[in-house]
Amino acid sequence: MVDSSADPWLTIIGIGEDGLAGLSEASRKALAKAETVFGGERHLALADVGSRSRPWPVPFDAEIVMSCRGRPTVVLASGDPFWYGAGASLAEKLDGDEWIAHPAPSTFSLAAARLGWRLEAVICLGLHAAPFERLVPHLARGARIICLVRDATAVADLAKWLTAHGWGASAFWTLAALGGQRERIRESRADNLAGDGAGNLVAVAIEARGGQGIPRSSGLSDDLFAHDGQITKRPLRALALSALAPRAGERLWDIGAGSGSISVEWALCGGTATAIEAREDRAANIRTNARAFGLVHRITVVTGKAPEALAGQHVPDAVFIGGGLDGAMFDAVWSRLSPGTRLVAHAVTLETEALLGELHQRHDGELMRVEIAHAAPLGRYRSWEAARPVVQWSAVR
Repeated sequence: MVDSSADPWLTIIGIGEDGLAGLSEASRKALAKAETVFGGERHLALADVGSRSRPWPVPFDAEIVMSCRGRPTVVLASGDPFWYGAGASLAEKLDGDEWIAHPAPSTFSLAAARLGWRLEAVICLGLHAAPFERLVPHLARGARIICLVRDATAVADLAKWLTAHGWGASAFWTLAALGGQRERIRESRADNLAGDGAGNLVAVAIEARGGQGIPRSSGLSDDLFAHDGQITKRPLRALALSALAPRAGERLWDIGAGSGSISVEWALCGGTATAIEAREDRAANIRTNARAFGLVHRITVVTGKAPEALAGQHVPDAVFIGGGLDGAMFDAVWSRLSPGTRLVAHAVTLETEALLGELHQRHDGELMRVEIAHAAPLGRYRSWEAARPVVQWSAVR
């Protein structure tokens, strides 16, 4: 919103379990003036707006609110409408002088206040429609997480999921109707949750115990990934990611993605990735890995060959080419990149190695040859077992 002196037609109001009593005077005035009040059935009952109420569709569709444009309208949402609420979906469709918002304390704030947790140190997630795997990047010993969930059934399912993934010892709170007369908070272990059939559960709080979580360094163990042997091995993946230099919010093209391990580690840093893989069975492995790491929302899998598969893709901030590179592909990819885009390519064949040497001469950057050997049994003794050398070229467009 940019002009607080304007008279907006839409008011977005956060309402809590205390209903009208918890609203500000400005919120109550907007409700009294509104011709139409949208909200969930629970919100509308709390506001007691009678025949002016219109339940919104599930999932929420902002267009139904747009049909009232220009007439006094209110949208009710739980707590803070801009924290996993409908606020942003509406605001992005409107000019700044068309709307005003009056938020209430969020469920996250109320939960942290009840538990005595520092909210700035708590991970807050909306799991209404998201898979529980969304928790995977955040689970670590001692981590505190507050999740918005769909209902009591989802709470029980979440406790079972945590237990199945080694986090059954975690402290587990169910928080119902926070801020209202029916407020209820119960603590248990995730692996000892007693179902009470309550239908008004709003949030779950977790203090993670029992597991280890995913390391934050680049170069995760190969065993964490589904693959058929076509995977950028851990040491080389760490070198590639170092050169790719992932940053939150950036986009990667992972060409010849294999298992998608580069895409996964890029997305764990907060970016998004488009994984391009010619073989459908390997594309299936990438999807499996994206699900396992809770990154389906950050990794797009495209089955096909570059450069044809790049058509229509958003321009990236970085590109990794792990296989299939030739001169024609490079020219097609390079021509699509914006200045400043980082590119990293690996070669294991003499022909591709020669091409990277030519590209280094033409475009500069850094060219290095990596040879790795692991200790392995040799009779009664041990010896070095060498892997194929890999040439890595990294450059900036």
